[in-house]
Amino acid sequence: MSSMKDKVKGTANQVAGKVKEEVGRATDNERLEGEGVAQNIKGKAQETKGDAKDTVKRGIDKL
Repeated sequence: MSSMKDKVKGTANQVAGKVKEEVGRATDNERLEGEGVAQNIKGKAQETKGDAKDTVKRGIDKL
């Protein structure tokens, strides 16, 4: 997967996770809130993976 796809998917997961988290909090649904937190963390990890790929690519391009 390209770094841009990782970043886009990561952002999408963060947004969806935040929505789930807030809906879970508003409806007093702890399971949904927890799923949102987990999805948000997954999104942050995906974004970090994309950033790492960019860093590696830039390092290779300098060679």
